[in-house]
Amino acid sequence: MIKFQGTEYQCSMELTLDLIGGKWKALILWHLGENTLRFSELKKTLPQITQKMLTQQLRDLESHGLVHRFIHTQIPPKVEYSLTDAGKSLLPILSTLCQWGLNYANDTELTENQVNLTCI
Repeated sequence: MIKFQGTEYQCSMELTLDLIGGKWKALILWHLGENTLRFSELKKTLPQITQKMLTQQLRDLESHGLVHRFIHTQIPPKVEYSLTDAGKSLLPILSTLCQWGLNYANDTELTENQVNLTCI
């Protein structure tokens, strides 16, 4: 049993999936990678995510210490997002998942037009 931020998890996999699971979190982490992006720049990399969902996911990732939000004190306000060290430690894992997806797609005989190679 693992207790983390007031939640009990049966195993570390359950905790990990809670932190980075879902449709958007891993993609957000991947697109931030080694980059610092403004909200609008990040939104452009994920055109199907709503503004509300992106905001929620970024707040969740920030609250778990995976994403850093930096607010520039200027007018108009400028907010940038980047990965924390903990977030950066996920990049090799996300890269492996990306490679696995490509291999799986190739192994299941999807045509090259159906495979998005942008995550390599």
